[in-house]
Amino acid sequence: MSDQAASAGRSGDLRRMTFDDNALLAVLYGDHDRNLVRIEQLANVQISARGNQLAISGSADDAGVAHRAITGLYERLKRGLSIEPADIDAAVRFARTDDGGTEEGIRTRRRTVQARSPGQRGYLAALRERDMVFALGPAGSGKTYLAVAMGVSLLLAGKVERIVLSRPAVEAGERLGFLPGDMKEKIDPYLRPLYDALHDMLPAEQIANRMESGEIEIAPLAFMRGRTLAHCYVILDEAQNTTPMQMRMFVTRLGEGSRMVITGDPSQTDLPGGQKSGLADAVETLKNVEGVRFVRLTSKDVVRHDLVTRIVEAYDARDKQRKD
Repeated sequence: MSDQAASAGRSGDLRRMTFDDNALLAVLYGDHDRNLVRIEQLANVQISARGNQLAISGSADDAGVAHRAITGLYERLKRGLSIEPADIDAAVRFARTDDGGTEEGIRTRRRTVQARSPGQRGYLAALRERDMVFALGPAGSGKTYLAVAMGVSLLLAGKVERIVLSRPAVEAGERLGFLPGDMKEKIDPYLRPLYDALHDMLPAEQIANRMESGEIEIAPLAFMRGRTLAHCYVILDEAQNTTPMQMRMFVTRLGEGSRMVITGDPSQTDLPGGQKSGLADAVETLKNVEGVRFVRLTSKDVVRHDLVTRIVEAYDARDKQRKD
């Protein structure tokens, strides 16, 4: 690929790009050029395509963002990776920070998972480097998904013997005793997001086989008491719904050769009114403990629908106003 920049007069900057592999352009441009249209919307530019050449016009900053985003996507295709709609948004997000976002992803059986924001990139670095990571952030910022992907990758590589996924079974004012069914039927709805993430990483039959063999365990937090979790990758999801006592119990389960990830959204606690969250308590208590990493994700790291980002920002603004 080659490119050149030229003045576009009052209209701003004009950048031209030429690609050397025509076979990749159909995927790069998308059906009916929808990928280019999306980049136009996100970067506030105009893009015209003619064969293997693109012309990008807009302000110097915006044209630069679009150029870097398209370059990153093209390099992604050259490495044999696919492009999904969320990858387009991620490419523009990285381009705005002058960050190409081309680091090696997390390889699982079904897909290669990559960071889709600078915040997520920092989170992945923490997951690779630390034995205990706390990830705090809003819904859709990838806290649980990336943690599960890393766990699956380490399991497949033989670096851990098993994965243990856990959640507190307390949400939206409900308690297990008031729900219908046996214990498994009571618990499964709370653990469903963990199952969903696993199914994105592994074929269903592998999940079933690994659960039967004990290589993958999904259990409510209460089942962790009294255990020592050695040689495994442990995730506690929705940790904002733990009590300080439960959190202390959980983090002290860490055994030899294990890694632990604790995820939660401090703004969505479902504990009874006035009860302190174990996640907030851990942030205060462990903030200076060597070997523990705290990662804070924001609305800028939300990779769901654009509307989710705007909703998160609206709630954050309201909460800030109330505090002020």
